[in-house]
Amino acid sequence: MHIARTGLGVAAATSVAALAVTALGTAAPAAVPHTLAVPAVAGHTLVHGVSSPLSSEQCQAKWHINCYNPLQYRAAYDLNALYKKGVTGKGRTIVIVDSYGSPTVQHDLDVYSKQFGLPSTKVKVVKWGKVPPFDPKNADMTGWAGETTLDVEMAHAVAPAAKIVLVETAVAETEGTTGLPEMMNAEKSLIDHGVGDVISQSFGATENTFPGFDKGDFSSIKNLRYAFQDANRKHVTVLAASGDGGATDLQMDGKTYYNKRVNSWPSSDPLVTSIGGTQLHLNDKGARLKPDSVYNDYGSGGGGQSHVFTRPSFQNGVKSVVGSRRGTPDISMSAAVNGGAWTYSSYDPTAVGWGVVGGTSEATPLFSGIVALADQAAGHRVGNIQQALYGLYAHHAKSNGIVDVNDGTDNSYQGVTGYKAVNGYDLASGVGTVDALRFVPALAKASRNH
Repeated sequence: MHIARTGLGVAAATSVAALAVTALGTAAPAAVPHTLAVPAVAGHTLVHGVSSPLSSEQCQAKWHINCYNPLQYRAAYDLNALYKKGVTGKGRTIVIVDSYGSPTVQHDLDVYSKQFGLPSTKVKVVKWGKVPPFDPKNADMTGWAGETTLDVEMAHAVAPAAKIVLVETAVAETEGTTGLPEMMNAEKSLIDHGVGDVISQSFGATENTFPGFDKGDFSSIKNLRYAFQDANRKHVTVLAASGDGGATDLQMDGKTYYNKRVNSWPSSDPLVTSIGGTQLHLNDKGARLKPDSVYNDYGSGGGGQSHVFTRPSFQNGVKSVVGSRRGTPDISMSAAVNGGAWTYSSYDPTAVGWGVVGGTSEATPLFSGIVALADQAAGHRVGNIQQALYGLYAHHAKSNGIVDVNDGTDNSYQGVTGYKAVNGYDLASGVGTVDALRFVPALAKASRNH
């Protein structure tokens, strides 16, 4: 998650840590290292508290970044023609998982929707565990509340008629026994109860930080896969942000980046569709001024080879790129801060108003909306989309609504050389991005064949 918020004419370049310490068991001994489940990355707060959204031209003049609203995204991703056909996500449910959540999420979504002339929707909140009372002075809580706001508003922007279920988990930094296991337990419970067609996860932990990794023991990750295995059986689509550290990611302290190429889980899991990041170049009507680039400004779209998972069969067609490993991302959506999304929030009484947010934790809920549209178009859950996605890419990609990102930009970050966006699949953008008018019906059709 990268945040660029505006303050009444005052710009500040401060770092917001949104870290929650987790361990990988319900009774981990003190000697077991903790792994951080964080919103895809800790972000930068540039400005905050704007009374109303500005145009991209105004954002450029004030803060030297582009800023986009949902109406621009709808034009950019060719969504309006789908809405006119009645494909709005109706009858489908998006599950969003965030620690702590936000106490003002419904109010904030209502304000956001009204601002842009969208119908609002009811957010059903499920509290998993003893979620502590919200403390606006707690940086962990406000970081996750910002993530929650972004997730809910972006999913709604793309699939306005879809139901949203927000799962708030009780990550507590002092306990070290909750976090990723609790998130997975919550997801499995909802799947087993038939709640949700697509799950959006805007969090991740570097594979290298899991207990046993250094010894080649990957059981601490593999023992957490039960929710995804359950989702695969029940035909629920699972998405995860590829991260905002380019080809590297955060070490155990949550602040320092590895000086080598690493990957993060759950994005690296073959049962999960990994969502990378692009930078859009739009005018105020949402028309492209030039093709999409790889997100690389205040963060960079995560991508590379997993050190835990070998190449899954659905990536056999891109083995010349991924080699013998699982490669991420699979597909990408808007994530750059320079080209970030307007969001509205009021969970922090000192910063009520509008801000601009980016990161692959923006891209992931955007794509969850796309999946909800495909579910509606298909008349059933499209489920695990990996085989269908790579099949659409391999055969008539353009007519299937897959748009290549190939402008030569890359996801190098923090001194670690990344990967370039080239023709076809790459480890910076995956198969590319989408033209929803073509992609949604193509995915719906392909899902019937798998």
